[in-house]
Parts: sequence; structure tokens; C-alpha cells
Amino acid sequence: MPAVNTAGPDPQARQQPLRQEGPKLPQRRVGRLPDLLFGLLTRGAAVLTLAALAGIMVSLLVAAWPAIQAFGLGFVFNAEWDPVLEEFGGLSMIYGTLATSLIALLIAVPVSFGIALFLTELAPPWLKRPLGTAIELLAAVPSIVYGMWGLMVFGPVLVEYFQKPLQALLGDVPVLGALFGGVPMGIGLLPAGIILAIMIIPYIAAVMRDVFEVTPALLKESAYGLGATTWEVVWKVVLPYTKAGVIGGIMLGLGRALGETMAVTFVIGNVAQLSASLFDPASSITATLANEFAEASAGLHQASLFYLGALLFFITFVVLALSKLLLLHLQKGEGRKS
Repeated sequence: MPAVNTAGPDPQARQQPLRQEGPKLPQRRVGRLPDLLFGLLTRGAAVLTLAALAGIMVSLLVAAWPAIQAFGLGFVFNAEWDPVLEEFGGLSMIYGTLATSLIALLIAVPVSFGIALFLTELAPPWLKRPLGTAIELLAAVPSIVYGMWGLMVFGPVLVEYFQKPLQALLGDVPVLGALFGGVPMGIGLLPAGIILAIMIIPYIAAVMRDVFEVTPALLKESAYGLGATTWEVVWKVVLPYTKAGVIGGIMLGLGRALGETMAVTFVIGNVAQLSASLFDPASSITATLANEFAEASAGLHQASLFYLGALLFFITFVVLALSKLLLLHLQKGEGRKS
């Protein structure tokens, strides 16, 4: 009878697990050179951007120096613009630029907010994507097309169905009568502001929609669970959470409105004058540069145009700085509340 092994498996064999050794891959050590190169490239890009901005500002000031010496800061407060007598002042252009941009913001911000609110909170899923894409496609339309459409199509419609009825209704009111006085021609500050509003709505609406979608769903669902309405959720939850992005989108639209040239040139009227009426022709910095720079003679005329460009650069810088200060103030306010 064969002997039966009752001792069980070898304890040493049980203590040594089976090891499957595969081929060893060579370990590659990455040095610090790629990191150094990447850091230098990113730092160089930032420095290059600042250097380009400084170079643009310096070149504008150098080219505008004859006008700065001749007119000084009085250029900003003088509305006279006469190339024949070489009497130049930028007040009417500055007023036209700021007025049209303000009108554009007053129209575009509420409309963009409504569009973003509808797309993120109210629109059915099948409508969100095509409607959002259609609104974004408005940003791809060239500005000269907006200008031609505003002059040839929108202007006559505005005269017939808005300017004339508004003058008939408010013409005798002391303050509003002056604001909406003048001859309705379909060109002026108001048409230019409306065209600018149509142009900047896609930018502001797209940014607002994107930042609204970033809001955590848990916050909104908690507010809905407490009985809040859609408006209360947007006003008290979504907007406080995304205010930095919303203000950034508004500033993006404002920068687009301040720098727009061709569309404004078509519909603003290109008359260097100060008028309280929104229906009267006016001018802006960009429109003046587009109309006169090619024909400006060397000397005070050309230097004054460079002076206007430097002022537009300064206005844009001030607007962006004020928006940054506003965001810092809001952040400090949140810290005090918490």
C-alpha cells in the first residue's frame, strides 16, 4: 500500500509567492531643462504682450506730440474740429464714442441677460443648442454688413416707426423734447447705439450663458427645494456665484463697442458737433480716424488724429481698470459678509 503524505505542502514553498518577472523597462529621467524652457516661453509671452502695449502707447504719444504741444489738455474740452483753420478739439468725438457705447450697453445687457437666462433655465433641451448657435453666429457677421444694413434697411424703418411717433409724443416735453428733437433721418447717436447693441449682444450673451452653466446644480436645486422661483434662483444664487464672469462679459462687449469703426461710420452721420438730441448726426473717434486719416496732411491734422487714438486707448484702459476695481470691491464685500 503506497504511503500517504499527511504533512501537507512545504512551509517554505508556502511562504515564497510565485513571481512573474517581465522585461524591465529602462527608467527615463526627465531633467529640468524642459521645465526651464517652458517657464521662459510663458514668461516671454507675458513680457512680449506688455511690451507691445507699451510700444503702441509710446508710438501714439510720439506721433501725437505736436498736437499735445499745440493744444494740451484743452484738446479734450474743445469741440471745434476745423482742418482748414487747423483748429482741433476732440470733445465731440469723445462724446459720440461714449454716448453710442452707453446706449449699446443699456440695450444689450438686459437683452443678453434674458437670452442667457432663457437658454440655461427655461429653454427646452431641443431648442438650447440651435438657438445658442444662431445667436453666436451673429458675431461672425462682418461689421461693414451691419453698417450697410443699418443705413439702408434699419434707418428708414427706425425713422418711420420710432423716431417720428416718438417726436410726436414727446416733442413738447421740456427735457425729453430736446433729447429726441432734430430731424429724423435714420442716422445719429441712437441708430449707431442700436447697431452697436445688436453687434455686442452675441458676445455678452455667450459669456453669460457659459458662466450661468458653470453654477453648481446642487446650489440651484437647493434653492428650488426651499421654494424659490426661477427669478429668485437666478438673482440670489446664479448671479452672485458668477458675477465676475458676467462683469467680464459686459466689459468685453463695451470694449467691442468702443473700438467699432465701420458700422458706426455708416450710421452715425460723421458730423463733429455736440447736440443733446439722439437723432442728430454726430461723430466718434473711430469714425473720424477712418474718414480722415488717409487724407490728413502731415502736421497738426495728422497729429490730432493720433491724439484721438491715444485718447481712445486711454479710455479703454480706464474702463478696464474700473471694472477690475469693481470686482475687487465686490470680493471685499463678500469677505465682510462672511
